[in-house]
Amino acid sequence: MTVAKQKASSKAKKAPVTLREKTLANGNKSLYLDIYRDGKREYEFLKLYLINARTPLEREQNRQTLATAQAIKAKRQIEIQNGEYGFISQFKIDTPFLEYYRKMCEDRHGNKESRGNWGNWFSCLKHLERYCTEKTTFKDITPDWVEGFKDYLDNAAKDAYKRRNNSLAEAKPLSQNSKVSYFNKLRACINQAFEDRIIPINPLRGIEGFKPDETERVYLTLDEVKKLSKTDCKYPVLKRAFLFSCLTGLRKSDIEKLVWGEVQKFGEFTRIVFKQKKTGGQEYLDINKQAEEYLGKQSKADERVFAGFSYNSQTLLELKRWCMLAGITKDVTFHSGRHTFAVVMLDLGADIYTVSKLLGHKELSTTQIYAKVLDKKKQEAVNLIPDINI
Repeated sequence: MTVAKQKASSKAKKAPVTLREKTLANGNKSLYLDIYRDGKREYEFLKLYLINARTPLEREQNRQTLATAQAIKAKRQIEIQNGEYGFISQFKIDTPFLEYYRKMCEDRHGNKESRGNWGNWFSCLKHLERYCTEKTTFKDITPDWVEGFKDYLDNAAKDAYKRRNNSLAEAKPLSQNSKVSYFNKLRACINQAFEDRIIPINPLRGIEGFKPDETERVYLTLDEVKKLSKTDCKYPVLKRAFLFSCLTGLRKSDIEKLVWGEVQKFGEFTRIVFKQKKTGGQEYLDINKQAEEYLGKQSKADERVFAGFSYNSQTLLELKRWCMLAGITKDVTFHSGRHTFAVVMLDLGADIYTVSKLLGHKELSTTQIYAKVLDKKKQEAVNLIPDINI
């Protein structure tokens, strides 16, 4: 190696980043970085230009432009010294955030399995459009930014994005469960961006979401289910579907789409093999003989088991009328069938882990809510003991 090359090599090691100029056809100079790293050279054009200055103002402009370029150069040198330069360059942190979120939103709208959840994704999008701008990139999505969105949800009004002005006077605040839902949509978006290598570090680390309100779960006792089974309903398919839910815990969405090809024989048991519409999880559910009777007469594999059943406002009204005819005054919805199955199973002695699996819950804590319902009933029962201090 010649002396000149040794000097050049030594200089490259001392200064891996050099600020250079390239003269353009119009006489201006384009500033760029000459980066020498791991024996390789690359160039980063800064989109900064020095003009042919003739006035004090133009010379000041050039001075500020040069200062900006020097600052970028210093930043790149620090990144290289810390081993971050090659790491950061692998990611796409300049990706527009709202554009990325909208794509996820559109994907859910076009997917039959997730379309039911699209409304919440879209509502969250409208709030995100109020919270940030089209210029927001994933570079801006920091832990402070995420905490800021939590604060926004805490103070946002329901349907605030529909207002012509930002006045929140007499506006209803978001419900706790809406806050939970919208923050979870943001969480899903950021987690996906992390998986897609858009961002190198997940800004959600250490940040807790909102805790959902514990809403009352209306369920029926076994005696009330028996009353319904003996009471006529205007829509026989509604009666079959609801009682099937009480005996299996299936959601209305899964009952609506259930086809005969998903009903299989497994030894002495009839097994339902299906994908949960809500979670997308693959489930294998063995049902008892009573539930099997409500399936009806078997048909072609691609035909619906509960043909003609759809859940809407008219169906809900008829469900309530049917309950009233049976002497049940509770505020029953179709989802009460799922609650009924959970409470009855636990009350009959099934362990909570098994019930959790039967319901297709991903978290045991979701099933534990039903155990609390039973505890409340037990507490009410012991309070029935009369006063013995007479």
